[in-house]
This record gives sequence, structure tokens and C-alpha cells, in this order.
Amino acid sequence: MEGDSGAALQQFARDCANCRRCPLAEGRQQVVVSRGNPRAALMVIGEGPGAQEDATGSPFVGRAGQLLDRMLASVGLESNRDAYICNVVKCRPPDNRKPTPQEMAACMPWLLQQVELVQPKLVLLAGATAVEGVLGIKGGITRLRGQWRPWQGRWCLPIFPPSYLLRNPSREPDTPKWHTWQDLRAVRARLDQLETAPAHAQDSSGAP
Repeated sequence: MEGDSGAALQQFARDCANCRRCPLAEGRQQVVVSRGNPRAALMVIGEGPGAQEDATGSPFVGRAGQLLDRMLASVGLESNRDAYICNVVKCRPPDNRKPTPQEMAACMPWLLQQVELVQPKLVLLAGATAVEGVLGIKGGITRLRGQWRPWQGRWCLPIFPPSYLLRNPSREPDTPKWHTWQDLRAVRARLDQLETAPAHAQDSSGAP
């Protein structure tokens, strides 16, 4: 089965590389599909690729990506082992602008296919744009973060995006970094619960 899954993911990446569903394809260097472990229980979804991601073909590899790795490590999660990381859109928007609703809608079938292939148990939505693209909920991330929400038969948790934390570096209580650490502790606790829970109990019938 793992071989079948690996082949399906390789084909998925090839299909993404050929995508021309929206104008973002015209300005990209590479399609940025994912990094991490496709068998991980945790999926992290960000906004979209930046310049370094566009150049390397891998998401979250710049300063924000390094911070994401450290954030996950703070609760004992290794990003390339314990998470599967991707974005709402797979091509870089010009000048790193926010993806438009039309661009996010054009890319959503790819994201849904990724979810089907990876089957994560929990999803982190890094930033308000990821929340809007995935859940269709608009609003500031300060209001949305820390609230578990159901999606595709699993639970999602909005968190501050690493780029926001780079602009707000304080670790004092009641600051974005402190709140993010609390959110990640909740994620880790939920992952530990899911690991030990019977399979029939691992559904979205109640909040984590």
C-alpha cells in the first residue's frame, strides 16, 4: 500500500507541475507541492510560496520555514518526520501578494487531492489566508487562532503564520509567539490522544 501511495504522490506532483488553471502559472519558476512525511498525522497548510520556495520547489524553506521547524520542535515534532507541509496555492503570487479568491479556488482541487492521498488526522492552518482558502472564513488571525474547526472529516486549528511571528518576536505571555506555543501544545496533546485512541474513536464527532 505504501508503494501505491508513493506512486500516487509522485504522479500528483507531475500533474501539479503541468497545471495551468490560473495565471500564477505564467510567472512561476517551479510548482511548490510539499515537503515532509506523506504518512504523518499532521498536515500544515500555509498561504503560498515565496521567492525561496519558488526557487527551490519546496514550501517553508526561508526564515519563516526555519521558524516553523523550530516551533514544531518546541513540542517535540520534527517537521520532515512528523508533518506534511504544503500551501493553499502551489505557485508564487507576484511580489508575494496574497492569493486572490479565484487563485485559491483554482488550486483547491489540488489541495483536496493531497488531503485524500495523505489522510492527515489534524491540520494546522498557518495564517488568515490559509483559513480563508480552506474553510472559507474571513477575518484576522488574532480572532481565529486557537479555535478547532471541522473540515473534510478531521479537525483544523488556525495558528499565527511564522511570517507574522517574525514581525512580532516577543515570547512574553499573551503575545503571538506565546499563543502559538500554546496552540502547538494543544496539537501535540491531541496527536498523542489520537495515537492511543481506538480507531472508531478517531472521528470529528466532538471537539478535540
